[in-house]
Amino acid sequence: MDDLTQNQRERLNYIDFRVFFTGQVGRADLMNRFGIAEAAATRDLATYQNAAPDNIEYDAGKKAYLITKNFKRHFLADTEGKSLLLALVHGMGDDFTASYTPLIPCELPSRLHAPNILNFAKVSRAIFNKQPVKINYVSSGSGDSTRIIVPVSFAGNGLRWHVRAYDRKRGDFGDFVINRMKKVDILENEPILEQELKENDIEWNRRVELEIVPHPDLKSKEFVEVEHGMQDGSLKYKVRAAMAGYILRLWNVDCTEDHSLVGGEYQLWLRNRDGLQNVESMHMAPGFRKLVPA
Repeated sequence: MDDLTQNQRERLNYIDFRVFFTGQVGRADLMNRFGIAEAAATRDLATYQNAAPDNIEYDAGKKAYLITKNFKRHFLADTEGKSLLLALVHGMGDDFTASYTPLIPCELPSRLHAPNILNFAKVSRAIFNKQPVKINYVSSGSGDSTRIIVPVSFAGNGLRWHVRAYDRKRGDFGDFVINRMKKVDILENEPILEQELKENDIEWNRRVELEIVPHPDLKSKEFVEVEHGMQDGSLKYKVRAAMAGYILRLWNVDCTEDHSLVGGEYQLWLRNRDGLQNVESMHMAPGFRKLVPA
């Protein structure tokens, strides 16, 4: 396997992927996906079978290799399940030359607005090259303003894209929605300071645990426990502190102290809300209110 080229590894990875999700793979699948000749596809399948002999067997009637009962992921062994699902729905690899048809039918809701790709690309370049950017930004609190920020990472909250960045106006890190940026200019020759580096964003680097349980007001809780794979009636999930509120909002988790939010969408409740009082992003969480000292 050490003698394989990167292109060969990608094709073997695809064979593993396709067999895992469809139960079969043939020469035509590789030829159509990678634009290779029949002889090359035949060699790839032979190489895969030599590497994982118990995974597939040839079916002359279907002219394809079928999955066996002993199949084990070989090239995908270290790939996370979430990454595999994204590849299944959105495509596997960087294929920009042809329109993509999902391997398995799947419909996903779109974000309300796609990010402005030109501004997105400018911010992306600034992150990669560690450069500040000057933006014309519109917000509910400040209206139309000009700011200089140092972007450090993109984040998606399920509805829209934003960038985590150091805001020189506030002197702290915060979140900026890409589509609220009316203009973006990269300040190529302006250095960034030590406190503006991602390593110094406490809320981004800090991990907090969310303890989520079935909503106490549900008559039956077993279906929620099964659906979310809960252990001992709860789900413990570690997230970046900067993303905690967004995630709880996306999952419709009731974050009130007395689990008082009403609606069929609230099937989950945050049990450890008291331990998240100092997490800045919690103001985004449904029903969350900071405790008032007695």
